Amino acid sequence: MNYEQSLEQAVVYIENHLGDPLTVEEVARHAGYSYYHLTRVFSALLGESVGSYIKKRRLSNGARELLYTDRRIIDIAISHGFESSEAFSRAFKSVYHVSPIKYRQNRLELFISSKPKMDQLMLAHLTNNLTVHPRILELPDIKAAGLRGFTTLGDNLIPGLWDTFRAQMHLVPNTFPSSRGFGICEACEEGNSLYTMNDDVLFPEVAAVEVSSFENLPSPFIPKILKGGKYAVFTHTGSLKNLSLSFRYIWSTWFLTTDEQLDEREDFELYDGRFLGYDCADSQIDLYIPVK
Repeated sequence: MNYEQSLEQAVVYIENHLGDPLTVEEVARHAGYSYYHLTRVFSALLGESVGSYIKKRRLSNGARELLYTDRRIIDIAISHGFESSEAFSRAFKSVYHVSPIKYRQNRLELFISSKPKMDQLMLAHLTNNLTVHPRILELPDIKAAGLRGFTTLGDNLIPGLWDTFRAQMHLVPNTFPSSRGFGICEACEEGNSLYTMNDDVLFPEVAAVEVSSFENLPSPFIPKILKGGKYAVFTHTGSLKNLSLSFRYIWSTWFLTTDEQLDEREDFELYDGRFLGYDCADSQIDLYIPVK
């Protein structure tokens, strides 16, 4: 039995018993592993502990019920495996930084609260196409120049922005012979945060190339400085059609379980010589998340 099959069995058992008392020992037994082996493999390949996955899935299901039903909070809590409304509220606030009552009042399904069931596509992606445990790097300031566009999480317009930029990139002065490309997310500059983002929020994104200076930069290109500092760096392998799966993992799993603190600098994608094309299975890009 390979790891993917065993993990799929574990996830299926968890999903079928989210509303029941559930122990890691039970999950391990149904996956055909010892407790120790399951916890090690689950964390190594999926980037979080078994207990963390169970808790986040219960909270995510509870969050949807808060928005789309009129059920009492105590009833939602009990049906999703929490012993009381107080236990549910503590867990909910620790993850989403807002109480269940306030979340229901806001009537917004936040991106960060969306932790869907681990399906076969996501399972395969995490085990084959993403480094779930990032490396931590220090970067100096980086100068870049490019074009700004706008997008939402629900209607991704970024591929079109890159098509436009690539057609004009030869007009950018002061590039290097093998200049690196950057996809720069400016969402937080618009007053947004991970605790306010949802599928309908419009935010700016910049497609850019590294430059040595901004001298003689013509319109409509804009100058950008990627601020130096510490970054958590994930490597995405394969088609960019699945890039959203990598970001879903970063923001709905890694960010909610890491000891690293998010910084207010911009996150960005780095495209260098390893990027072999939009749909190439062997292509790689790095995802830089600013941390303190």
